[in-house]
Amino acid sequence: MKKLVLVAVMSLGSLTAFAQETEAISTEATEVATEATEAVTEEVAVATEEAVEAQDGFNEVALEEVPEAITTALEAAHPGATISKAYANEDAQYKIEVAKADGETAELYADAEGNWIEM
Repeated sequence: MKKLVLVAVMSLGSLTAFAQETEAISTEATEVATEATEAVTEEVAVATEEAVEAQDGFNEVALEEVPEAITTALEAAHPGATISKAYANEDAQYKIEVAKADGETAELYADAEGNWIEM
């Protein structure tokens, strides 16, 4: 009878250790899957943004590449506004994302000479 109880206790202890090991493996697998999902989601977001930019013909440019005529026109039309992002197309037209002084944001279009255009 003592042997039976001893075997039962040993078996239960082995099962408990196995369950803990299985739980640790499951947790690690979940973490790896979560990291992979986040990485893929970020790649899809970047690819989508690039596709949208290419689709409308505008590609992002450095803020330093925005002609001075546009920055002058922006200051005259929207005092205190700053350019957040800028895009240009093959026709030397610019799409600029601006943050206005009142906290609002806007998307404006201009030609290289600083004339506002409707798109």
